This record gives sequence, C-alpha cells and structure tokens, in this order.
Amino acid sequence: MTAPTNPNENFHLIDFADVSVEWWHELYASCQDILARPDDYRDACRGKLLASLFFEASTRTRFSFQAAMLRLGGNLFGFSNPADTSLAKGESLADTIRMTSSYSDTIVMRTTQEGAALAASLYSEVPVINAGDGGHLHPTQTLTDLTTIAQVRGTVGGITVGLCGDLKYGRTVHSLVTALAKFPSVRFVLIAPNALQMPEYMLAFMRANLIDFTVAQSLSDAIDELDVLYMTRIQRERFNSEDVDFDALMTNFTLTAAIMERAKTELTVLHPLPRTNEIDRAVDFDARARYFDQAKLGMYIRMALLLKLTHRPRGVAYPTNEGPGLACSNPRCVTATEKYLPPRLKSDGSCGYCDK
Repeated sequence: MTAPTNPNENFHLIDFADVSVEWWHELYASCQDILARPDDYRDACRGKLLASLFFEASTRTRFSFQAAMLRLGGNLFGFSNPADTSLAKGESLADTIRMTSSYSDTIVMRTTQEGAALAASLYSEVPVINAGDGGHLHPTQTLTDLTTIAQVRGTVGGITVGLCGDLKYGRTVHSLVTALAKFPSVRFVLIAPNALQMPEYMLAFMRANLIDFTVAQSLSDAIDELDVLYMTRIQRERFNSEDVDFDALMTNFTLTAAIMERAKTELTVLHPLPRTNEIDRAVDFDARARYFDQAKLGMYIRMALLLKLTHRPRGVAYPTNEGPGLACSNPRCVTATEKYLPPRLKSDGSCGYCDK
C-alpha cells in the first residue's frame, strides 16, 4: 500500500533527502548574509511565534533554535519535559500538534520516536522542523555540518569524509550521508566497531545511490586519507542492554593528539556534540578541530531556516484517512504508540516513517 500524497509536501523540514541542492544554496546564502549583517535581521521575525517541543534532552539544538528566534525578533513557547504536558495524561501526538500549530507559526520538535516528526507534519497547519527523531534523522544538524564545511573549506563537494563512532544509532550521521549524496565526488570511510556500524537501510541507500564508501577497523588506519573527520559519541540511550562494554568498543575509535599528527594539515574535525571520551581534550587546541565553531554556526543557519519557514502561509491539516495502518516491526517507530497513523510504505517495502 502506498502513502497518499501530502498536500504540505516541501512545507516542512523532516528529511534532508526531500530538499534540493538549490534549496541548500539559497539557505546558505541567507546564512552568510545574516553573518555579515546581523543587525539587519533583528526584527525579521517580529510578531512570529516558534513552538519548541523537546521530548528528549538537548542543549545545542534547543538553545540554538531559541537564540535564533530571539535574535530574529520573534518569540517562542514550548517544553523540554513532556511530563509537564497533557502528553503525560495520554494525549496523542496528533492532538498535541493540532493544538500547538494553531498557536504558532513554526514548530521545532525533538523526540525519542523514529518518524515522529513526519507523523507530526501530517497534522500541522504550520511548518514542522525535525530536530532529531530517535536514532533516525537530524536534518538541522546536517545544515550545521554543511555550513561548517562550506565556511571552512569553501566547498562541500570533492571530499573524503570519515564517519567515526556510533554509526548505527547516530542520526546526525544518517542525515549527513543523505545530504552529502547530493554533492559531487564525496567519498565516505565508515570507521566503527562492528556492533556500531552503519545500519542496513543506510548501506542500502548508499549502494542504490552509487556512493563510494569503504569500511575501516580503526581510526588510525584511516586518518591520513580524510579531508573531513566527523566524530560521534556512542548513543548509550539507544541501547536496550546495559551489559555493553562501551569503553572496549571504542578502544580503536578515539581521536588523540598522536593520531592527529598523521592527519592532513587541511583536515577539518567535526562533532555534533555532546562528546564524552571519543575526542581527547588535547585535540581542542589543534586548529583543525572545528566542532565549537560548528556549534556556533548552527545558530546562524537555523536563523536562516526560521526566516525561510516562519513567513509561509498556513497549510492544510492532514490526513483524512487515519489507521489502523500497517504495524512497523521497529519498536522505536512512532507507529508503535500512535496507532491511528495512516500506513506509509516505500517502494522497497520499508516503513515510510522510520525507514526500517
């Protein structure tokens, strides 16, 4: 069964795969202008409201969206703990979104459930921005990553990118691969222990799109061929078992000053943050470490995104044909709890919400 067409298509930012390279260049140009002339944008969103719905802990993403809206002259409301809302009383995600969209001009949301942002977009009159849905996707972090690469290197294409750490549950990694697939001559080196390697649905995406990638068993084996190194922490909160020896898993996947000595002089080291032990603090003093610059740039590209979406006319609430639909086998999928959602299947038989 195929999913019905969403009349709000291209109205939201749920998955970077849904936007064009031209869309990205337009957004990046806006970000550069904001960086150059921030005072000219102090009232750009005056009178506009952002609904900030964070079902999961966050520092950089939540704060950067808040700072972005305030710097544009807008305002915001929301929550960082769903226990303080009617969700704790059993209210559905759909009803929460219908209510919230009637109060706001844009919704930004982070959840533990994969596909929840897409589900929310079906019931919203205003643009929904996916700020991370479980271990699935994180497109606004991808905007931050692309902005940093473009600012530091001058271009996004023609690079070898090492992805190191938790590639299985690292939603930032999944979104970044999806985005970089749109740019020419990008090659990947997947650097992770077997237990944390890229999930099969992402490997299938890479093969289907003829993306060049190799697998490395340690960071030291791959460091000398990289133009960009994207470090990630282990997503401990995504594991079902408490018996995993995380320290043992990461023995060969920690970035140290000694390993950096073998890297290219023009290497760019990124990390979506927060970090734990995967980057030695001595690396912070290396000029090639750009992860704190990356965090700062995240606010400016989110300013450009809010400027682009917040002034859109209100959309049409959807869908009209609720479930029960087909049950997804992924226990982290939003369909596991929001059972009224209409069925969505991709052409390859995978779930249209979580891609599993």
